[in-house]
Amino acid sequence: MKAAKFKYIRPSSLDEAINLLSDFGEEARILAGGQSLLPTLNMRLSQPKVLIDINRLDELQGISHEGKHIRIGALTRHVDIAESDLITENIPLISEAIEYVAHVAVRNRGTFGGSVALADPAAEMPACTLALQGTLVVEGPNGRRQIRADDFFHDLYETARAPEEILVEVQLPIRRSGESFAFMELSRRKGDYAMAGLACKATFQDNRFLSVRLVYFGTELKPTLGENVMSQLEGREWSETLAEKVIASLEDDLDPVDNLQGSAAMKLHLQKVLTKRTLAEVVQRLGNV
Repeated sequence: MKAAKFKYIRPSSLDEAINLLSDFGEEARILAGGQSLLPTLNMRLSQPKVLIDINRLDELQGISHEGKHIRIGALTRHVDIAESDLITENIPLISEAIEYVAHVAVRNRGTFGGSVALADPAAEMPACTLALQGTLVVEGPNGRRQIRADDFFHDLYETARAPEEILVEVQLPIRRSGESFAFMELSRRKGDYAMAGLACKATFQDNRFLSVRLVYFGTELKPTLGENVMSQLEGREWSETLAEKVIASLEDDLDPVDNLQGSAAMKLHLQKVLTKRTLAEVVQRLGNV
């Protein structure tokens, strides 16, 4: 199929792009990497009247070290993140997870900001952003504002970003002493949508979990914190007995949905398996930090 007719506009500044969004409202869509948008256009699942191409906005590009966080511009390609020493050295969770994002051709065009802003429940970058307690910076007619990742993801493809706002950058805190990370995902084939996935950030003190962030994706309608599991881990030392106890409580955190990737029961089982593997991995990696 071919896309329905639309008007194509390529703004030369962020202000112009925001004004266009304000003028056209829900009739407009932002084109960044286009790896999710273009297929839906061709299948006519999405039929905007106006397509606003922001690819020429240099101010939304790049990766930089700013104080205690790494700034990732919304238009930064996945391939640039994968090849960035700043990311590898300071945000190892992102460096590990980026290799799971689709395929090479998609990573060459897809953008970090586009993935986070779309908030696909099976996507890796939203889950990692939530696990790392990142800050999302959006800009609209009323200026620029910051949104905590904990407050950003609302529901299936629904976020705290207003329709007339554009995600301009994501700020992720740099790795600190005592922190360990792990990322795991299960899919039918490498590059396919995740059937189940888990992003983990853990802080240790005296070999005990000081704090834990476990973010599950691929099974819920949004990236989801395993709050009951996290609370049971805090202040405890890792053991197989503890693992079995906390994994059982995962049923209170997750309510998987049935879809083409599998049944709810299967997905819950997979997330339990990933939880045990991921926690064991994050503890093992602490000794190598």
